[in-house]
Parts: sequence; structure tokens; C-alpha cells
Amino acid sequence: MDSFKFGKWELYWLDGGITNMDGGAMFGVVPKPLWSKKYPVNEKNQIELVTEPLLIRTEDRNILIDAGVGTGKYDEKKKRNYGITREASIERSLSELNLTVDDIDTVVMTHMHFDHIGGLTAPDGENMKSVFPNATIYASETEWNEIRNPNIRSRNTYWKENWVAVQDQVKTFTEELEVLPGLTMIHTGGHSDGHCIVKMEQDGEVILHMADLMPTHAHQNPLWVLAYDDYPMTSVFAKEKWVKDGLNNGYWFSFYHDAQVRMIKWNETGKEVTGELKRTPFED
Repeated sequence: MDSFKFGKWELYWLDGGITNMDGGAMFGVVPKPLWSKKYPVNEKNQIELVTEPLLIRTEDRNILIDAGVGTGKYDEKKKRNYGITREASIERSLSELNLTVDDIDTVVMTHMHFDHIGGLTAPDGENMKSVFPNATIYASETEWNEIRNPNIRSRNTYWKENWVAVQDQVKTFTEELEVLPGLTMIHTGGHSDGHCIVKMEQDGEVILHMADLMPTHAHQNPLWVLAYDDYPMTSVFAKEKWVKDGLNNGYWFSFYHDAQVRMIKWNETGKEVTGELKRTPFED
């Protein structure tokens, strides 16, 4: 399991599953000869996208950023359409750290698309149950409103089985929320109307968890946004602001979907890598 010591915190990446999505959709209007130089693509034009939550262990808290795709929810049609080649094994990952799902006290949801929220619930007979029953689940108010009332476009990714069983655990905010000192959720919009990034600060160091504003290291260019984005120009402007801020101040960038890199740090130009934590694939 990949880990990183960040001030007084310990960071761990959990086994949340793997999807394989269309590369063209993941890079929007960017021509394939450009993006394929930066990220591997298979013969089906799919790119591998992990969905591996970040666990933050403080002195007295166990916090998850997003929850993976979940397990036991996908028929063969959904697995094919979403390129799901691995379902989540969150409980196994936690057991390696001598933790259980009951030890998770906080889940920070950057947004609630199926590949981020799927791991919050699990099949329980004919119904769904909460996977992290002791956790407070934080999401932007905009995101929470939309998952409960999806529109003709968003209903393809906002599924009732992913939120009904946890609705009493959810707390919302509008623009910004300090979950605890050094951990702040910031509403950006763009990918979804309620999308957020997460800013982590310890001992003068900063990690920006960009979620789907920058799903992989290959999406560094502010103009390289997803065809999946509901509000692409909002993504461009938010990404331009945060990437510039991160490069100018030497921040780490961390990724939820990158199959190659967990975190990366660039110089001010964004052309030279000055720090990197590579991803170690999970084994069965």
C-alpha cells in the first residue's frame, strides 16, 4: 500500500477499484496525438483510471477522501460500459492498517459521481447499507441537492442506491469548509456544479487534491478538461487559478484517478518534476 508522511499526518491510498474510460472523453477536445504522449491508451481507446481513496490518519481521526467504486453493485452491462476491471477492497486495505470501516469518522466527498461515491454503500439483501456507519459525510450543498434531483444528463451517474442509505450522515456547506485545521474543502464547480477540491496543509507544506478538476498528472494544462465536465469553462478557470497557485508556491498535487502517479510536484514553469510519488498497483 502506498503511503506518505505529511507533517503529523499519515496518508494511505486504499484499494477502491479501477475503471477504464474513453480517452477522448477524458481529454475533451485535445487531439489524441497530444494527450496519448502523456498517458497510456489501449487498443479500445480507453485509459486506465483508478478510483483509490486517500486515507488521512491524524492523531485522533481517520478521514477518507472519496470512497471508490464500491463492490457488489455492478452487472456485466455496467462493468462493460464503465470499463470496471476491479471492484473495491476497502475493508482489506483498512485491515492492513489494523482498522475497520467502523474506525472511519469522516468522509470528504469531492463530488458524488458513481466512481467516487459507490463505496459509501453496499448491498444488504434487497437494500443498501452504509459502509462507514460512524462517519460524517461532507459534500457541497449544490452536489447534495443534485444527486437527489438529477437532471437528464446527470442521472446517468447520480444513482439512488449510492446515497439513500447514508442520507442521515451527510452534512453540507456552500463555498468552503474547514473539516479540521489543515484540511479544507473548496467548492470549484466545473466537472459537476457542486465539485470540490481539497487543500491539505502541514508544517508549511501544501497538497492540493484536485479530484476531477485534474484527474491525472497528464491533465495539468488548464485547457485540457473532460468532455464529461458539465461546465467546462468553469473547470478551465478554476483549474487555471489552482494550478498557477500550486506551481508558484511549490505545492504537491495529488490525484484520485491516476494509474501511474499518486502525487507530483512541478517547478514554477510546470515543465520540470521536482517531486513524485509513483503508484504501486494493488495485487489480488
